[in-house]
Amino acid sequence: MEFSAEDDEAMRQYMPSQFGKKDGGVDVEGQIARAKRKVVDESKQDKGDDDDKDSDDDSDDMSDEEDEFPVSHEVIIKTHDRAITTIALDASGTRLITGSNDCTLKLHDLSALTPNTIRAFKTVDPFATKSSAAAESHSIHQVLFGPHSGGQFLCITATPQARIFSRDGDQIAEFVKGDMYLRDKHNTKGHTSEITSAAWHPMNRDRFVTAGTDSTVRIWDVKKRMKQEEVIVHKSRAAGSAGMTRLTTIAWGAAAEGNSSMLVAAALDGSLVMWAGEGPYHRPTAEIRDAHVKDTWTSGLDISADGRLVITRGGDDTIKLWDTRKFKTPINTTSHSSTSSQYPTSNIKFAPNSQSIVTGSETGHLHILNPATLRPELVTPVTPGSPLICVNWHPKLNQIFTGSANGQTTILFNPSLSTAGALTILSKAPKKRHLDDDPNLTVDMDPLGMAGEGHDTGGKSGGPTPGSFASRHPTVGLTASGRSRDPRRPHIPAVTPFAKSTPDQKYVMEQIDGSDMRDEDPREALLKYAPKPGEKNVFTGAWDKTQPKGIYKDYDSDEDERESKRVKK
Repeated sequence: MEFSAEDDEAMRQYMPSQFGKKDGGVDVEGQIARAKRKVVDESKQDKGDDDDKDSDDDSDDMSDEEDEFPVSHEVIIKTHDRAITTIALDASGTRLITGSNDCTLKLHDLSALTPNTIRAFKTVDPFATKSSAAAESHSIHQVLFGPHSGGQFLCITATPQARIFSRDGDQIAEFVKGDMYLRDKHNTKGHTSEITSAAWHPMNRDRFVTAGTDSTVRIWDVKKRMKQEEVIVHKSRAAGSAGMTRLTTIAWGAAAEGNSSMLVAAALDGSLVMWAGEGPYHRPTAEIRDAHVKDTWTSGLDISADGRLVITRGGDDTIKLWDTRKFKTPINTTSHSSTSSQYPTSNIKFAPNSQSIVTGSETGHLHILNPATLRPELVTPVTPGSPLICVNWHPKLNQIFTGSANGQTTILFNPSLSTAGALTILSKAPKKRHLDDDPNLTVDMDPLGMAGEGHDTGGKSGGPTPGSFASRHPTVGLTASGRSRDPRRPHIPAVTPFAKSTPDQKYVMEQIDGSDMRDEDPREALLKYAPKPGEKNVFTGAWDKTQPKGIYKDYDSDEDERESKRVKK
């Protein structure tokens, strides 16, 4: 039987080329090459026939764009099931946190990920600390790391209360909610309705500001959660006699002159308001009544690093650039389709060097604009057909992080311009995993979500995920109602709000001085100090000689005592 050349080639593909231990080196260049994306600049495709160039010129232009912006390569993170509403990174660029409409936060450690294990190491439900009886879920509006410390981050949800978490996802503080029945907003200790946006102080790590739908801006100290430091009530001239409107977004940046700062907020009545960042707050420094069309949601707002420019992205399909020194009319205006009606957290950002402006679009394209003219310098598709909601350009990594409506987080980078981040992921060898290490199968083994992309949030989906560990082992774990599937395991009673507010034994023992004496027998406590035979009486020795003698009658036995009591009766 004769074999053809094709059969020989098929045999070589089937049989191993070598035996024994192989080199475990990492082909970093190959992994980076596989992450390369086709950069398509659609802003230069519709210029007409007169502007046609040769293919060599086009390739030169595309290479120039790749060298100018970090968009030549990409790494995709798919850890959410619904739209990504916010993205935050710490100052070092190692901790990535994404928030979504699925009401959860995903924590990613970029320094620990490998090319085939790109997933969140922890899932945080901001309302998981509440009891099962009062369980609630709200969309995540914003997540912000402090400007000078990555040890904690601020979380804004669709509630009147802001929350601060540690970088590991542990809640540190929950700020107070105001009394909604007080008409004067100056007298409430917190927001009385939903918070829409927040911002950290550009220099003070202990101060941040929140803006809400109760028409107030409130400045907080991270160490004082029971009351805000300052309250700014925005009186809308276009809202009628009540003067109340919804504040949609806020930014806190450095001022153009001096070491002070400034606050800029946008409202639903179309106004754009500026205050001095350090006060006084009773009167705005400047106000533009018709910055955007009334009753449209201005979702994007950012201040340049030098404090001279303000960029806004309105719900009226426009992007406007403002000069803080002449805060009356926009410097430039350009048309841009808005996604704020469906995704109110759609943002717009200055580049770290303020030489570019980056934002997304409803078509899933990333737009990089020139701040002088607002003309697009690069328009490239990231998630075609799915709106690009939030963007974040990290200054240290020089990488662009984007979040889309399909739940995808994309890291755009350039190997020659970027550092760490996605390059750290691709510089590692793919992790060798056992079949049981598949996150789709082991996600329910860790109730805190440390081993996979998610965790059980109390049976909200109505039962275990098909193919999960709980579905394959029905006698292990808990049912949707919280009862144990194992009949040998006792049922853990639910923690009610009353029981949660009642101090337990551990709290009393640790917080109340002398509480450990309540279970002690007083007689035994006194006998500890009783002197032994032949020992000097230290505590009551002064009364040994002056102690009066007893005048009570002594009975010889218990029967004599009972007889005397009968006679008295």
